[in-house]
Amino acid sequence: MESAQGEPEHVGASALKKWGPLGLLVVAAVVVIIIVASGGGGDDDSASEPSSSASSDSSQTASADSPEEDSSTAAEEESSESSEPEEAEEPDPATEDCPTAGDARDDLLPGVMFYEEAVTRCIADDIEWGERCDEETGRLKLPTSLPPACFAPFEGDNGGATAQGVTEDSINIVYWRWMENDFILQYITGPISNDDTNADAEASLRGLLEYYETYYETYGRSINLIFYEGTGLISDEISARSDAVKIAEEYDPFMVWNGPTLTNAFEDELVSRGIACLSCGPSQDIEYYRENDPLAWAFGMSAVQASLIASEYVGKQLAGRNAIYAGDTDYQSQPRVFGRLWIESGEASVQNEANFEDNLAGYGVDVVESVAFTLDPATLQEQASSAIAKFKSAGVTTVMFSADPISPRDFTREATAQGYYPEWVHIGSVLADTNIFSRTYDQEQWANAFGITTLSARVDPTVSGAPFRYKWFFGEEAPADDSLGVIDPWPATFYPIIQGIGPELTYENWKTALDTADPTRQTLTSGSFSWGVNGRWPAELEYDFFGGDDITVFWWDSTKEGLDEADGLGEGMWFFADGGQRYLLGEIPEEDITLFDRETSSDIYMEWPEGEAPIYYDPLPSGG
Repeated sequence: MESAQGEPEHVGASALKKWGPLGLLVVAAVVVIIIVASGGGGDDDSASEPSSSASSDSSQTASADSPEEDSSTAAEEESSESSEPEEAEEPDPATEDCPTAGDARDDLLPGVMFYEEAVTRCIADDIEWGERCDEETGRLKLPTSLPPACFAPFEGDNGGATAQGVTEDSINIVYWRWMENDFILQYITGPISNDDTNADAEASLRGLLEYYETYYETYGRSINLIFYEGTGLISDEISARSDAVKIAEEYDPFMVWNGPTLTNAFEDELVSRGIACLSCGPSQDIEYYRENDPLAWAFGMSAVQASLIASEYVGKQLAGRNAIYAGDTDYQSQPRVFGRLWIESGEASVQNEANFEDNLAGYGVDVVESVAFTLDPATLQEQASSAIAKFKSAGVTTVMFSADPISPRDFTREATAQGYYPEWVHIGSVLADTNIFSRTYDQEQWANAFGITTLSARVDPTVSGAPFRYKWFFGEEAPADDSLGVIDPWPATFYPIIQGIGPELTYENWKTALDTADPTRQTLTSGSFSWGVNGRWPAELEYDFFGGDDITVFWWDSTKEGLDEADGLGEGMWFFADGGQRYLLGEIPEEDITLFDRETSSDIYMEWPEGEAPIYYDPLPSGG
């Protein structure tokens, strides 16, 4: 299946220690979206499905010294009228002689109807679906492998000001963006040559809104975008909280997208003021989301969820077998002896590590040597030397690592220096699962790297992903051509959800729509997302406020030439086992998953896998 920036140069050890190891690790979690999603990963259309034309006249840009001009006046006036909005109409019933009427859903919110359900109710022919809908497939005319369902165009009274920041014709959304000269972020993004400005990001986001509102049903409303540039570093709690107060008091948003990635202060302040946040900062403990239900939501797995699926992989695929992928031939004939290398970033990381090792014990896996490290450039080499010596002395054949994208360079170089060649098992690391960073590690060591990742098998970026869709719609590349992927997840998630909400846009209905939505389809090139109660996680972890649900298995080929996530040609590629086969918790098989075999794996699909190729349509005019 083998297919054809600030002052980073002045950042010293003392500066990095000021923000701590968690800093760079969490920043890396954001950057992965930049270089993977915009670099042509799997199709990134997300959750369910929406359209109405966005007017640039109703959009705003905010900054610390340029407050929005009358952004919330209309919403405040309508809210003050105290009149109750008219109830939205119930979904159309099935026709009297409809043979499939008994299969009709009873959980749709008022005013919501999608094509398949209309067919079930025998009313599809009575609805004018419009030019955006391919009535042969019942899906939107979008060139994606998983096009959303067509939703019936809305007519009538949408209830007006159904929630704060919502009027008859607009939804106030604030998109937070880091300071242009945030040197902490630049330290990470520097190696990938991301030169997008915040002006580029704003222009690209407005373009994305235009794209989504042309195709998705928004029940008569358009997003009134307030683009807000943060006033401090992404680690600064004081500026983060101040920004949140300003946003809440001056812009009256229905929801805020994005936030400072090294502090929870921004999200905490917004939520305390009753404003919803969609991935507004670092992921928090599940109790936080329960306490603030339904205002806080996250994209990826929780640490607890990730620990469960990682331990299942180790327990089913690696435990009790010889270390056949080690670089040391002596290790290859020995049963695996496990060591653990993990980044310590505070009490939460210590507890997460304890949980992981407890989960491993449930599979009979004993960790003979566990080494924590901190991302401190001044001491990293010393930490690496000590860690490798410990693993070697303990006879560790298999190092399970969770790290940032930078430290593996030191650990792998030190391993070679000490003549130590184990298996390197990727468990929950950030950016180390990308080609662009993996090429910077010692290749004698990385030739023995494999494990699990939440990333998907990649597809030729000229035919998939957010940059492709943007160019298809507008006929030109996005201004933020390096970072469109870090921008797109917010509208790509928001529009499908509000489409399922219907005209009465409220926070409670947001949750209801997620409760009733089916998980997104799982394919070789796209992971599955879901929120709510879907039986995918143990009962104590549901209700699920975290979107990502599955993983795939991959391995490193140090000799394969190919494109990295920034379209750079070079040696070294991650290959996805079984073409990118994905697994939910409980689905990882006990029979061996084939690794280090190009014939059964894929590095990048230059043609879509069977059954996933999209239909290519001509784009509609904006607002069409």
